[in-house]
Amino acid sequence: MITIIVGTNRPDSRARRIANLYADLLRELQAEHQILDLVELPADVSVSALYANAGRHPGFNRLADQASAADKLVFVVPEYNCSFPGVLKTFIDGLPYKGGIRGKKAALVGLGTGAQGGLLALSHLTDVLMYLNTTVVPARVRLPFIDQHLTDDGQLTNEFYAQLLREQAAQLVAS
Repeated sequence: MITIIVGTNRPDSRARRIANLYADLLRELQAEHQILDLVELPADVSVSALYANAGRHPGFNRLADQASAADKLVFVVPEYNCSFPGVLKTFIDGLPYKGGIRGKKAALVGLGTGAQGGLLALSHLTDVLMYLNTTVVPARVRLPFIDQHLTDDGQLTNEFYAQLLREQAAQLVAS
């Protein structure tokens, strides 16, 4: 099972549109998959599901179980203030110490409205994942100037971007 994690809790996000496209690619490759969208995180997650409350919030636990059930992960991550969204870090921090996403293989897709296409976000996330013993596949996809290449209905108009996603998905499924 491959779990695609939408790395923001922003409703109707670009990251969700890219996650939907990735799911289509995995469907074409006949790979079992699911989407874990952080928009479903409880609004009070930082006080209701972490630390002394770990394991006690059904809404958080459902998402944590989705991540734990995955054999492989795909993180679709927008760049926020030269890093990845804090809500993604909060989600990762709330996962069980034993289990969660530790020891899994992960593909990373970064997107940004600027020229770097989420480069810093992917770099920071890679550091966190490596600390957790999560293997990051070498083909990290960056999608710069995403607003120019992603339609409101979730289509990529840049064939090169689509090719990069296809190649990464095929690599992840084959590994």
